[in-house]
Amino acid sequence: MEKPLARGGVFPYRLNADDMRTCVPSFPFSAIVGQDDLKRALLIAAIDPSVGGVLAFGDRGTGKSTAIRALAALLPEVPLSDDPILDEASRHKGPTKPSPVVDLPLGATEDRIVGALDLEAALVHGEKRFQLGLLAEAHQGFLYIDEVNLLEDHLVDVLLDVAASGENVVEREGLSVRHPARFVLVGSGNPEEGDLRPQLLDRFGLAVDVRTPTDIEERLEIIRRRDQFEHDPEGFAKKWRRKDLAIRRRIIEAREAIEGVEVSDAALARMAALCVALGTDGLRGELTLMRAARAEAALEGASEVGDVHIRAIAAPALRHRLRKAPLDDADAGTRVERALAEAVSG
Repeated sequence: MEKPLARGGVFPYRLNADDMRTCVPSFPFSAIVGQDDLKRALLIAAIDPSVGGVLAFGDRGTGKSTAIRALAALLPEVPLSDDPILDEASRHKGPTKPSPVVDLPLGATEDRIVGALDLEAALVHGEKRFQLGLLAEAHQGFLYIDEVNLLEDHLVDVLLDVAASGENVVEREGLSVRHPARFVLVGSGNPEEGDLRPQLLDRFGLAVDVRTPTDIEERLEIIRRRDQFEHDPEGFAKKWRRKDLAIRRRIIEAREAIEGVEVSDAALARMAALCVALGTDGLRGELTLMRAARAEAALEGASEVGDVHIRAIAAPALRHRLRKAPLDDADAGTRVERALAEAVSG
């Protein structure tokens, strides 16, 4: 079914609500061993998307992609009111749809990401139609980029523009198309393969460092669970379903409670003092820290942001915003911990 656009062209609606979930179960979020910082950051982003997304950098084979894709099963459904993809038949099935988690492959072209003229409709039927891209599919959900540090610069520019405005505007072959594209950006990568552009790095609200575990028992448990999942994905997912549903309920309850969580002037002052001590540029650090600490408090069932919530989220919120200190060999996480000891009570 086609729907006219305000400024020319038509959308070819090609998905329905039944297409949005995969039949193959993903590895359960609750079954992931370790990775506490990454799991916390993903839950914070799910509770309050305004935090600005999550960047997971670290060693290969540490399960970064597994954790991010496992999040999809936990996300509450989202309203269909302004969805640019689903057809009218799907809209009548109910007011909500599963929250999308869309992969952006490194080889994707700009047309695949933002959308382009439907060549088949143009050549066969002589009609101008607009083929929606990945940004439309990710609306109201998560856009995941593996190896984000290898993304081409012109695609980075596109993502920065859309992430800042929440809207995708495309001018193609006489078509002028505008549609909502509000999503949480999640990226992963290996720092040995290159750094992120500073403009894109700054857009991520939270950044976590994922390292290969050194504890033997933890490594063995990871191997056991992965082997069980590969032999019987459905049975393994069923075994952990109750715990996954419990986490999902916590996300929903935290979303409902977050507006009532108080952030006192004293807490804001400690956040500002922490950012001043670390020398972060601009005020994005304080804003992200405030939003993340409020979401952390809501997740833990607290009515007010306290020092424990600031400490829990300070490193992911600030570590990627620090200037390099030539005379300080400590890593970013250690520098944040030192500043926390001075600015925030223990």
